[in-house]
Amino acid sequence: MNKKVDTEASANISNLCEFAQASDYSLLDTLNPDPDATEHGIDHYPRQVFSGHYVPVKPTPITDPIYVSHSQGFFGELGLDDSLALTKEFADLFSGNVTNVPEPMRQMGWATGYALSIFGNEYVDQCPFKTGNGYGDGRAISVFEGLFNNKRWEMQLKGGGPTPYCRGADGRAVLRSSVREFLAQEYMHALGVPSSRSLSLFASQSETVDRPWYSEGSRSENPDIMVANPVAITTRVAPSFLRVGQLELFSRRARANEHPTAMAELEMMALHIIEREYSEQIDENLPLADKLLILAAEFRDRLTSLVSNWLRVGYCQGNFNSDNCSVGGFTLDYGPFGFCEYFEPFFQPWTGGGRHFAFFNQSLAAEKNFDSFCSALQPLLQSEPEALEKLAQMVEEFSSVIQVKVSQMWASKLGLETLDSELFNQLLALMIKSHVDYTIFFRELSNIPKQVSELSRCFYATLSDELEQDWNQWLNSWRESLNSRLSHDEISKQMKQVNPKYTWREWLIVPAYQQAQQGDFSLIHELQAVLAQPYQEQTQEIEDKYYQLRPMEFFAAGGVSHYSCSS
Repeated sequence: MNKKVDTEASANISNLCEFAQASDYSLLDTLNPDPDATEHGIDHYPRQVFSGHYVPVKPTPITDPIYVSHSQGFFGELGLDDSLALTKEFADLFSGNVTNVPEPMRQMGWATGYALSIFGNEYVDQCPFKTGNGYGDGRAISVFEGLFNNKRWEMQLKGGGPTPYCRGADGRAVLRSSVREFLAQEYMHALGVPSSRSLSLFASQSETVDRPWYSEGSRSENPDIMVANPVAITTRVAPSFLRVGQLELFSRRARANEHPTAMAELEMMALHIIEREYSEQIDENLPLADKLLILAAEFRDRLTSLVSNWLRVGYCQGNFNSDNCSVGGFTLDYGPFGFCEYFEPFFQPWTGGGRHFAFFNQSLAAEKNFDSFCSALQPLLQSEPEALEKLAQMVEEFSSVIQVKVSQMWASKLGLETLDSELFNQLLALMIKSHVDYTIFFRELSNIPKQVSELSRCFYATLSDELEQDWNQWLNSWRESLNSRLSHDEISKQMKQVNPKYTWREWLIVPAYQQAQQGDFSLIHELQAVLAQPYQEQTQEIEDKYYQLRPMEFFAAGGVSHYSCSS
């Protein structure tokens, strides 16, 4: 994968012709296209895709697009001038029109297929053909891959219209879900948690689609009305959009010998994953078996660190299937996600997610996805029994690896060098009994309080005398466990670097997309600024608005405390 252009020398790219010079389409140039694909990319109806790594397909532009926002921070990292986001050429491309892009960009996008495992169990029922050959990117279409400042990025339109994997749907994303994904990706990055990124957000001024949603004041578990929603496209960016499910798809075909090149396509996919995500860790001259073992070990390291960070910041990936699990080890697919406010170990924002994908169960879900990943590598190692044994050992050790990292994470949140299990279990019991806000509690704890009265702003209910006494006893034990070599000010500073002050509060996000539907994007811009500095003290006005408990009227409120996956 040779670097074609050094965009570092041409900082502050301000037009699409300069942007185009960063083009470098490694996926299209090294992997196989679907042999049944059309030449012109008009391929918008559900069909089975039997082989090939991707389908060339043109996105469907949204009508009457209007600029909503872009990520100024990410533009800076890429070397893009903010003025680029306001050009017509940029708006055309990132609202779905690829027909007039300058060379060497391609006037075509691409969609990929993948398999699905739910908590380690293989499924094909979500495929309309019940074969698994129709499941993949139904409305996500990549339109660009290139190098900026020596880093590779792929740009993908979420809501860019139907593909052969659309399963009969319209291929659109609504403004509501697009605003959420656009804001959440950059917030996650600001938290220091690996994530896909947000480039831009465009909405249609005239095109709408119907989606089930919640009526105002609804306490229903599932949507109770049908709503016409403006459509939008948010462009998400990542080193790749390769998922565990993609590797699984080619492994299933290889296992069943579905076509003559099935095993070769599996090997190509594995090597492409290495090239895109692990080239710095894996020597290209090593034998294949060695490469795959290092790949598995590196992926395990990233995945265990990722989930530990999710727990640290209160994030719940409500649908952590293998198709939503990036092989690069970063957060991907902000569909049914949420952040824990009122503390519940088994918090689950998605009504269809079940307890197995709940907040404290994400470690186990990650283990299941890692098992699926390693199983997908096995056909390539059938002649290497020692390698297969080592791979199985890595799966076996996953739970102990993540347990160590999660324990280290809890210790850091508590300002301890090592976690005291008894102290921690006492804390969890108190947090559950006392109805605490997850983020506010740990942030206030970072001030090293002596009495529970100093934590008063984190409780949703008044404490009983007995609970107050229990809390004070716990605080006393905790303070005695703190590192005696550091001052309390030094410990407090360290804790505030891992315990954010500002979190994602759904009831504060809802007004942003509601106002956006009326053409007012100011609250989106305000949220971008607040969420870009989650660990920092901000103005008193911002603190009064964003650092507070969820109001009682939003508990059990449809579309706020919980929501369906419809977007």
